[in-house]
Amino acid sequence: MPRKIVTDQLRSYPAAKADIPELANVKHVFVKAAARVNNRAENSHQPTRERERRMRGFRAPKRTQAFLSSFGPIRQHFALKRHLLRASLYRKQLTARFAAWHRFTELAQNPSPV
Repeated sequence: MPRKIVTDQLRSYPAAKADIPELANVKHVFVKAAARVNNRAENSHQPTRERERRMRGFRAPKRTQAFLSSFGPIRQHFALKRHLLRASLYRKQLTARFAAWHRFTELAQNPSPV
């Protein structure tokens, strides 16, 4: 049961609250609505929110963090600033990065004997 309800000054909130008997004794606090206060649409574009959204299939926070700590640098390797490059240059850079990735993973899977 909430101790208080905080809403903006929309007049339909008290009417809706009155329809629910369980909320009769809950304090209702009105705050002045300000632009972009607690705006989930704004916050959803923050990098951590984007990563959370992509990783919502994970159930354990530790497992999510372990994955993200290794996934972040790998993603950065392939995330080119596409809007700043010509198509031909983008293709060349992406091809070079994939070639480097294949060389790296091949070395990691088949280390040469010393």
